Amino acid sequence: MTAIPIGRLLRANTTGCVMGCRLSQLSTPAFGDLLLIPLNDGTKIYGLVHEIHIDDDGLVRQLVSADVSAEVIEDNRQNRNVPIEMSIVFIGWEDAYGRVQYTRVPRPPLTLDEIYPCTGEDILHFTGQVHPGYLRAILRNEELPAADLVTAHLRQVLGVLHHPDSAAWCERYLGEVIALLKDDYPQLMDILTAVSAVLE
Repeated sequence: MTAIPIGRLLRANTTGCVMGCRLSQLSTPAFGDLLLIPLNDGTKIYGLVHEIHIDDDGLVRQLVSADVSAEVIEDNRQNRNVPIEMSIVFIGWEDAYGRVQYTRVPRPPLTLDEIYPCTGEDILHFTGQVHPGYLRAILRNEELPAADLVTAHLRQVLGVLHHPDSAAWCERYLGEVIALLKDDYPQLMDILTAVSAVLE
């Protein structure tokens, strides 16, 4: 893999993981971004960033209340040992033969495994199935900010250059959302309202 890793895995289970990265690496992943974790057996796990957490420490608390220069602030940001933590929900995986599966991953990745940003080609490959069944992992997890996550993911996919058929994909995507939430009208309307801002 030629891409540059954006961080390493801190802890994981079969539904998601937490990765750590340095502040200087923060410009790459954002909320809702699709990431992948390649495993040694050729499997790739795909997940969406659903939370970004930046801890403080004793030094930061002192700097907040002190009159310090911009250089000191920047030096502290770049050279802190406290990692930025990003929570990722797994939404599918790809086997060693390149077949995409929208099911729970067979086993979690290991601590310190590298995590990579998805290229446009990766995004189209993962989301290109007839039915976007991976939305189950988002919409049926009550701990996730579903409307915001679905909207951010939609924006990323539609932003891929040379998307082969963005209108048809978007129709399938929204159709899956409606099918999964047909018995939860309040959440459905919340998501459709959020999505409408992307489609305007």
